[in-house]
Amino acid sequence: MGCTTSTVVYDGLRTVLERNCSGYICKGAAEPVGPSEAERALSRRESRALPTLRVLKVKPKVIEPLDYENVLVQRKTQILSDVLRDMLQFPLEDFETSTLRRQGRTLYSTVPENAEREAQSLFVQECIKTYKSDWHVVNYKYEDYSGDFRQLPHKVARPDKLAVHVFEVDEDVDKDEDTASLGSQKGGITKHGWLYKGNMNSAISVTMRSFKRRYFHLTQLGDGSYNLNFYKDEKISKEPKGTIFLDSCMGVVQNNKVRRFAFELKMQDKSTYLLAADGEGEMEDWINTLNKILHSSFEIAMQEKRNGDIHDDDDLGKSDSSSGSMDSFQSTRDIESRMRNETRLRLFTLDPDTQKLDFSGIEPDVKQYEEKFGKRVLVNCNDLSFNLQSCVAENDEGPTTNVEPFYVTLSLFDIQNGRKISSDFHVDLNHPSVRGMMPSTISQYINGGGDAHSEGQRLVHGLPEAAMQYPRQGVFSITCPHPDIFLVARIEKVLQGGINHCAEPYMKSSDSTKVAQKVLKNAKLACSRLGTYRMPFAWAARPLFKDASGTLDKSARFSALYRQDGNKLSNDDMLKLLADFRKPEKMAKLPVILGNLDVTIDSVAPDLTNCVTSSYIPVKQFDVSERTNIFFEVEEFVPCLAKCSQPFTIYNNHLYVYPKHLKYDSQKSFAKARNIAVCIEFKDSDEEDAVSLKCIYGRPGGPLFTKNAFAAVLHHQQNPEFYDEFKIELPTQLHEKHHLLFTFYHVSCDSNSKASTKKRELVEAQVGYAWLPLLKDGRVVMNEIQIPVAANLPAGYLGFQEGAGKHSVPEVKWVDGGKPLLKVSTHLVSTVYTQDQHLHNFFHHCQSAASAAQLSGGELVKYLKSLHAMESHVMIKFLPTTLNQLFRVLTSATQEDVAVNVTRVMIHIVAQCHEEGLENYLRSYVKFVFKTEPYTSSTNRTVHEELAKAMTAILKPSTDFLTCNKLLKYSWYFFEALVKSMAQYLIESFKVKLSRNQRFSAAFHHTVETLVNMMMPHITQKYKDNLDAARNANHSLAVFIKRCFNLMDRGFMFKQINNYSNCFMPGDPKTLFEFKFEFLRVVCNHEHYVPLNLPMPFGKGRIMRFQALLSPHDMVESYDDDDPVDLQLDYSLTDDFCKNHFLVGLLLREVTAALQEFREIRQISIQVLKNLMIKHTFDDRYTSKSQQARLATLYLPLFGLLQENVNRLNVKEVSPFTINHSNNNGREDSLLSNPLMTPPRSSTFLDTSLHKDVFGAISGTASPHTSSTPNINFVRHADSRGSLISTDSGNSLSERHMDKGNSLDKHQPAATLGSTLLRCDKLDQAEIKSLLMCFLHVLKSMSEDALFTYWNKASSSDLMDFFTLVEVCLHQFRYMGKRYIARSQDGAGPVAHERKSQTLPVSRNRAGMMHARLQQLSSLDNSYTFNHSKCPIPYSSSNILHQRSPVPPPQ
Repeated sequence: MGCTTSTVVYDGLRTVLERNCSGYICKGAAEPVGPSEAERALSRRESRALPTLRVLKVKPKVIEPLDYENVLVQRKTQILSDVLRDMLQFPLEDFETSTLRRQGRTLYSTVPENAEREAQSLFVQECIKTYKSDWHVVNYKYEDYSGDFRQLPHKVARPDKLAVHVFEVDEDVDKDEDTASLGSQKGGITKHGWLYKGNMNSAISVTMRSFKRRYFHLTQLGDGSYNLNFYKDEKISKEPKGTIFLDSCMGVVQNNKVRRFAFELKMQDKSTYLLAADGEGEMEDWINTLNKILHSSFEIAMQEKRNGDIHDDDDLGKSDSSSGSMDSFQSTRDIESRMRNETRLRLFTLDPDTQKLDFSGIEPDVKQYEEKFGKRVLVNCNDLSFNLQSCVAENDEGPTTNVEPFYVTLSLFDIQNGRKISSDFHVDLNHPSVRGMMPSTISQYINGGGDAHSEGQRLVHGLPEAAMQYPRQGVFSITCPHPDIFLVARIEKVLQGGINHCAEPYMKSSDSTKVAQKVLKNAKLACSRLGTYRMPFAWAARPLFKDASGTLDKSARFSALYRQDGNKLSNDDMLKLLADFRKPEKMAKLPVILGNLDVTIDSVAPDLTNCVTSSYIPVKQFDVSERTNIFFEVEEFVPCLAKCSQPFTIYNNHLYVYPKHLKYDSQKSFAKARNIAVCIEFKDSDEEDAVSLKCIYGRPGGPLFTKNAFAAVLHHQQNPEFYDEFKIELPTQLHEKHHLLFTFYHVSCDSNSKASTKKRELVEAQVGYAWLPLLKDGRVVMNEIQIPVAANLPAGYLGFQEGAGKHSVPEVKWVDGGKPLLKVSTHLVSTVYTQDQHLHNFFHHCQSAASAAQLSGGELVKYLKSLHAMESHVMIKFLPTTLNQLFRVLTSATQEDVAVNVTRVMIHIVAQCHEEGLENYLRSYVKFVFKTEPYTSSTNRTVHEELAKAMTAILKPSTDFLTCNKLLKYSWYFFEALVKSMAQYLIESFKVKLSRNQRFSAAFHHTVETLVNMMMPHITQKYKDNLDAARNANHSLAVFIKRCFNLMDRGFMFKQINNYSNCFMPGDPKTLFEFKFEFLRVVCNHEHYVPLNLPMPFGKGRIMRFQALLSPHDMVESYDDDDPVDLQLDYSLTDDFCKNHFLVGLLLREVTAALQEFREIRQISIQVLKNLMIKHTFDDRYTSKSQQARLATLYLPLFGLLQENVNRLNVKEVSPFTINHSNNNGREDSLLSNPLMTPPRSSTFLDTSLHKDVFGAISGTASPHTSSTPNINFVRHADSRGSLISTDSGNSLSERHMDKGNSLDKHQPAATLGSTLLRCDKLDQAEIKSLLMCFLHVLKSMSEDALFTYWNKASSSDLMDFFTLVEVCLHQFRYMGKRYIARSQDGAGPVAHERKSQTLPVSRNRAGMMHARLQQLSSLDNSYTFNHSKCPIPYSSSNILHQRSPVPPPQ
């Protein structure tokens, strides 16, 4: 950084020196150059009296911005003829609306084909519309440029390799092994070790005794050359005893004449160095290393020679005349300049803030809604085998298998929360020969209700049904994993009798063939007769996770197979058993069935293929031809908690039915009712000929969907318990006739009775009916219900209630007096039906009111208010659908009360989402889902108009302060909706083609202005009580105004910014300053910030004058040297500048005012300004030199800002020079004693560091022969280009109060803000560096003509302050040496500074080219800097003469 800065400043100073006498600096020979003695005395008296004054804060002057749109029209010709017109205009079609196709994860849409036609309910219709609609996005084409400089499309990268320099101040330090590596080039050769060095004195012959043991260290310098240093010991941090410069070495050869293992280095002057090693291997290693270095150096030199980059040193220095010397210097300087420019980095590249990671300003990444899962677990069901096995084939030819079919059902139980958390996954692990024991007719009856298979292969969602008949691999999802989640397997078999009786053969350890054959015989008989019915048999469980982070417990295995207890069948009983699962003493008491269940678990790969959803819809990457290894997703029962919920994105409509208990012990209607089977059907009518709907999910081995299903049967139980789960695919539109029908059968299990030989119908007998209508008050019935059982089933049974018989039709005969004998529970997993009463009522009322063609305000408000009671998880799940409907009501209602209540509901929803940490769903909604109603000519209301009005009404002081605070805290959502509605409105109505001031109505402009004005008191007053709300509102307002620049009248938005800034005062608390500069940071980061500031001249001169600034060499216009081009630039914060370049003017005014505040406030303001300038530097739209020069014109008033505060730039901490303060008479201490006093205009301590006559000669305002020259008390020359430090006590602090008749502008600067007094306390080092970096950036970027114009216009005092700033830059960014840096990092403080050059690289080079250049530059600089006394042209303090000839060369 120091090198770059010094080079930039050095070039600037050199240019000044070259053109010093050519009329570029000052003009106006007759003008006085300083104040009179009386004025100086008065100034001194005032400065002594100032500490007693009190600081008086005044409100800054209001400067009205320009009418941006009118200016564009009036100056259209000027803008279009500008060579950089792109910097003055917004690009055409800056934003657009687009539709992105919704990409689901399934091959086919989850919404059934006829769903939209069937849907009649408004809620169902809107849900389906939500899941089928595409994404609607507003794209801002240059949005990537609207953030911080760290978010630019082309990231600011730190250079991998910087140019390496070795400075003389580091030569001693480089001998330290650690610090030497800092000066070595990457990939350089290093070597060190002990060698014997022969005495090279020619008067003494070299003998064995003349060799001395020395430690040699090979190092590479910054210019690529190598040195071989030798020391007495291994402490290389000390001064070396000597150095061999290898750039003068011609070769290395072995020499064993004097000593073994010796070698010599032959130098260019024909001298030699004789060295010896301890062994042959070490000698060869040294020789090879040194020769490798010499060979590499030779190749580099030859390549440079071939490229023409090497010139003879003598040729460069030969010249017979002074003009020849100048030509040679010019050529040398051009070469040097070109070399620098090729490798020069941008000024801000190495700034620490540029590389600092800061994510505070980064907006969250917004993604589309997508189906999300918890921890996914793959369950592989491999085998179920019991100890009792045999061959089931008739001829005993075949494998040994289980002797009867068994069926496994897997599900997940959460014992921590006491609930079942997944649906059942049914698996048939039977061998095909065992499956053959089941008659095909029975198999069809079980799974299809007696329907035979249709001809041909049936397809379900494009997949052959046969491929999914025997699932073995299930994919479970767990949203909240923890160690107390168990995978439970329930095992069933064909009904035979009691559980204990059937399990007894399997519990004996002896494997008797006789027992197996007997069991097989009974099983075959049972399968042929009772294959329809199943009975509970056994259960097993295993834990799923090791910890709460979701680590799978893959090492665990299923427990022993425990015999099922007929009295503990329910899920509640299972949870109690699992609670004791980790208690061996309790589990040991359970009876065990000898067998093994082989089920493994694994993590699910992200690219899992051949997978189907819980609705049998194939997921993408599915090979339809593949019939094996299909993975079945198992539905998760997600907890009804907001944090576990997500907005629904797919159509899903499943109902799970659980018959739980039947109390039949006291019934008298049927003689036999013990082995009770319950059959479930789903019907849409209660007519006599109504058929069941084929929508019940089937079991393995049968069709995927069936008309009926049976629960497991308990033998000899009159009050049976059930644990079965039935999964039903509900129709899209439910109506009052949809119901569940339960039919009860008594099953005869006695195989010895004559019934075994009778027909199938005699096996079972109907013993009752029960039905459950699905809808109640328009919602699906859920939770646990108890319903009565009827002995008969007349037509129209849904209309009968207990005891309410009708004479026209037969009555229902109730069992046991119509008592509620059957207990049933249901669980709805649907994305188109809601269980929330408030949400249902709201949509129902909207539909009813729409059909009646009117929306009653009072009724609607009642239902809107009831939405505040909506459950949080329901709110999240149906978030897009609910918000869509609220926006629809907002624009359709006629009463303001309705709009306000709609907004209140939205505020409640938005607040709930934030409180649950789910605001990302809101961001996704606004960006991708929200869409205004299609624009028509009859459209009276728009979302942005109605929402802005409602927000204004809520922000009124008299309204509910809690709702108001929530609106402020989460205002980003409403402003985002406003902006998107505005953009969509402009595109759809084609008003985007109109001029900005015609796009929106005057009423809407008034509404926006009222909204901004209404928010300001909340921001400036509520920060004490509700800091988050005030801060969020401030940021959201800034983002809104920034985005409105793309949509609305830009001059109108400038006025809103002005209204905003006028609400702040100097001396505000720190928090309000933070708000203000955060607002400015956001607004100034607009992607078209540069065109918004109109970087063009606003004077009456010709445009070509300004363009001379941009490309002076390309312009045809010429002008007289005595009359420099008036570029019409503002170098101070005048009212006109702040009006014409509103944003940058406002920012610079606020920074100027903030510099009069305390440190924290100053740092915030400086950081905003600096980050903005860094962004300009790295913005790839403004990379050319002319564009950067144009940008610099916007920041020229920064010169005046820094000159006003030049007295506060303290460099004593970083200056290594001794400054004599003996003649200051305590003046600086008195200034520091009161930081809020007003110092004299030029009261800078650098007056003692910069001799006035040096810059007097530069500016042409002082004579080198005046008596003030000898007043230098102390001058120290660090090097030929070192700074001239002086303690000239003869310079009064107020001496540079010159007449402002030649100032930059005769108007009062607009920078005078906030306080009648200026602070004079010193700025921190970080503040100084940041300000000077901005200053140097402007200085480096601006064109030469702009700089010369500044010097021409500047007063002498301003000019002195300018060069004071330049000198401060040299001090601030100078390179202090590695030792100083190391000491500073270690906390040892500053070190004594060497007298060597601190800026020049080591001049030792193979070609000597750089050394010659530096010598010439050094001599020339000395002639310009110190030989002014020999200049033949006299100067006068009252006359400024324009010299035409260059300064003569050094003599």
